[in-house]
Formats: sequence, structure tokens, C-alpha cells
Amino acid sequence: MSAQIILACLIACAGRWSGVARAAALRVSVFGLLLASDGLSLPAASLGTEIDELLGRPIARQAFWGVHVRDLDSGETLYDHHGEKLFVPASNAKLFSTALGLARLGVNYQFTTSVVSKGVPTQDGIVTGDLVLVGGGDPNLSSRVIPYNPRKAFEKDPMVPLAELARQIIEAGIRRVEGNLVGDDSRYVRQNYGDGWSWGDTNWGYGAPVGALCFNDNQFEILVQPGAAAGRPARLTLRPDIAYYRLENHTRTAATRTVAQGLELDRDPGTRSVRLWGEIAIRSPGRTFSVAVDDPALFAVFALRGELEKRGVTVTGEVLSRHAWPWEHNSLKRASFPRKPPEGQQVASIQSARLVEGLRVINKDSQNLHAEMLLREVGFVMRNVGSSEAGLEELEDFLEEAGLNRQEFEFADASGLSRKDLVSPSGTVQLLTHMWNSAQRDDYLETLPVAGEDGTLDWRFSRTTARGRIRAKTGTLGHVTALSGYATTEDGRNLAFSIYVNNFSVAGSYIRSLVDRIVVAMIQARPEEAGQVSSGASSVTGALK
Repeated sequence: MSAQIILACLIACAGRWSGVARAAALRVSVFGLLLASDGLSLPAASLGTEIDELLGRPIARQAFWGVHVRDLDSGETLYDHHGEKLFVPASNAKLFSTALGLARLGVNYQFTTSVVSKGVPTQDGIVTGDLVLVGGGDPNLSSRVIPYNPRKAFEKDPMVPLAELARQIIEAGIRRVEGNLVGDDSRYVRQNYGDGWSWGDTNWGYGAPVGALCFNDNQFEILVQPGAAAGRPARLTLRPDIAYYRLENHTRTAATRTVAQGLELDRDPGTRSVRLWGEIAIRSPGRTFSVAVDDPALFAVFALRGELEKRGVTVTGEVLSRHAWPWEHNSLKRASFPRKPPEGQQVASIQSARLVEGLRVINKDSQNLHAEMLLREVGFVMRNVGSSEAGLEELEDFLEEAGLNRQEFEFADASGLSRKDLVSPSGTVQLLTHMWNSAQRDDYLETLPVAGEDGTLDWRFSRTTARGRIRAKTGTLGHVTALSGYATTEDGRNLAFSIYVNNFSVAGSYIRSLVDRIVVAMIQARPEEAGQVSSGASSVTGALK
């Protein structure tokens, strides 16, 4: 009997009861209806039947769904719906790039950022040559707290790493640089953005350009607060406060609570000019914009100059950046020898944390820039070219080693921002199975968000039985939602699952709620609930172990 019929019967009966009994009956019946409609607590005839019911709802039918669930202990497929079809994975692509990083670089791999002097300091501390800040691919040259801490992502002072480099430069005896201050990111080929990224993404911190010299995630923040009085321009605060961008402030403080035109920001490509316009209410607490920089190497060396000048070191030359351009390489897929680093005497250096610490940031916080840097580092180490092409070639080889068919994936980047990325749910589960059976299992699992506890899953599943039982990667783009990873059922079985949803126009929150109900159904399913495991286009018969 459906929950709606049960509710109707209880309401009818309640009409003949006392006021207190009637209210209690209605509360119980409505609660039961909510549980049944959510699919979170009432038992289903089988896992397949329950998922089929969710996918058959009107909201779900509009979208293109792919669901694949595998029992990791038995190797049995428990559910499949369009598992072989290709979907845009969004940030589920990071499952693949971080697995590649672990397999090719190893859990203890480290990056080094250095400062090289082209001249030897005189007794007076004068260097007549250039001072070069050399990027070594460290994605966490910032004030980020490492190891990963879900309660405190960053320390207060974003200049901490460059302040340390400045301190070492002074310890090396340098007091005056009569050459240029150069930011060198030539370890990686100058390829700012992934193939297939949306132009609108590149203005913002989550779409920051890629380079081997990365400071503060290649972005800065603009805090916009109301002006001193209505009609006055808003107050703008930069963090970090570096003289890199020129701000054009066309904003206005509104006396009313609502504004006619909200705040907007624009950055001209190839320039260091940022415009802000629109209105902010006079009682507004403020709004923060995270803005991508156009030249990460130049941004980093501007920051270093500020730290040197703060400590009394004079730089008389220019502040420049140096890149490795695509046309300087015979091949972007493989080279006989790696590109030589800048020559000179090393006067300062910072070594990164172990690779696995950075992978936690990528997967738990869904950090796009760091995933792209990782791909290029794999290309540099394995193929002597720090390019997207070299990294993607290595990714293809790795996935074939992991047991995926070449027809199950197509990647254009490492982060999932690209609309050209395609992967199947069954291929994703095969990757997860490979990592589960690998020597890197525990390290890989530790990089993933935990349901209801941290990362991009900190608020999901917090009031369900799935809390703490799911380690999975989220994925979100316009008209795309994804969730793939590992689940431990209530009776202790281990599952790998992948859920992709593409091509929907309803609010993403509706689709996410259905995805979450599927996951909770997996958690609560019992071995005795075996039966026909159905799939819209195909079916797999299997039983829960």
C-alpha cells in the first residue's frame, strides 16, 4: 500500500478520535509519509527497485542518469543504469588525476621553490645580476594549513612563505639587487587554462591560470564594504595587499536595504585592471570577490619584492616573469631530456609537504588549480614535458593499466572544469576498484571527503545513516551533478559507486537530494533484499552479498 493511501486512511480514522489522539495520529502519519517519500528509512523490496523508483520520479526523468554500484568484497555488480554511457563528470575528474599522482609520483613526493642569484653578493651585499624566483610546482605556496584541517583552512597572513624566502635571501648576505627580480615558471609549459574551460570561469579564483610558480592559489580577494555614507563609493580592501592590480571603483553605497543593481566585477584579459560597479546597501556586512591573476609568476615575484623592500632590500631593476612557451618544445607529449632550470647560485628555498597532503586539498576542497598542476608535474617527471598533453597521455596509460577500456573515458583536463571531459559510471567504478586493491588504498581513501564531516561533503548526509560511511568526490557544473566513491553498508560490506547526472534544468538541489537518497538506499540495503537489479537500458541480476 502506498504511503499516500496509508495517510488518507489514518486521517479518516483520526476524525473519530479525541483531539489529542487525532493530533498524535496525524503527526505519526505525516512523519511516515515523509520517510517514505524521501526513501531514506523505509525498507525497499530490493536495492534495484528502490533506485528505479527514485529515477522514475518526474524531476529525475528530465535528466540523463548513470548509476553503477559494485560490491568490492565479491566483485559483483549490484546495480547498473546506463553504466556504459559517457557523462560530463565535473570535479569527479579529480578522482582520476589524484589516483594518477599517487601511482606515478608516490605518496612522499615533494616540490621545491627556490631563489637563484645570477651574481655573487659583494661585501656590501650588492648583487649585480638578476634574482630569480623559480617555481617548482608547489601548489601550496600559501598560508594554507597543512596537514589538511577542515576547521582552519588558512593562517591569517598570506605572505608567510614569501616572507620566509625573503628572510633566507637576507641571511645569504643580499641587501641590494641591481638586476631584475624575475618570476620563472618554465618548469611547466605556458598553458594557462584547460581545453574546454568556459571563458566566464577564468575571472574567478576557482578558474585561476596554471603555472609552476603558484602563490596564494594564483588569486587575491577584494572585500567590498559600504562607504562612509549613502552615495559614497564602497570601501575596497585587498588580500594580500600587493601592488599588482589597478582597481577602478565605480561602486555606490545605497541608503536602502535593497539595491537596484548588485555588485559586479570585470577583468580585461591580458591587463592588470579590475573594474567594480553596482551598489551595496549601507548596512551590508560586505561581500568578498576571489579574483584570478593573469600572470601567476609575475604576481608571485611582485609579492616577493614587497617582502624584500619591507626588510630593507632594494631592487633597482624591473619585476618580470619568464615562461616556457609551447613553440619552444619539439613535442608537448614527450621529450628526451627535461628543460634545464635557471642557472645561478641558490640563495633560498622552501620544500613542500608530502604529496598526499596536497591531494587531500584537491579532493576534499575540490581545488581545480592544484589538480591541473599535478597533471603537469606528472608529465614533467614521466615524459620530461610539464604540459597538459604529456600529463593526459600518462593518464591514458595509467587508466588502461587500471583496467578501463579506452572507450570509457575522454579527458581534456585534470580538474573537471572542461566540458570536453567524458567518463562512464562503470569506468569510474573500475578506477575505484583498482585503487581499492592497490598499495595506495589507505592514502587514496584519506584524500576523499567524508559524509557529514569534512570537505565538500561536510553538510551532506549529516542527519542520515550515511554519515561517516561515505568517502566520495562531489562534482558540480551547470546542468551537471556527480558523486562517486566508496560506501560501507550498515552490515559492514564495502561498495564502490558512481552516480552521474547530466542535462537537467531544475535546481541542482533537487537533483542532489535524489542522489543522496540513492546513496542512503545503498547504505541501508540488506543481503536479503536481493532480487532483479534493474537498469533503464539494461539490467544486471545479482544479490547483495
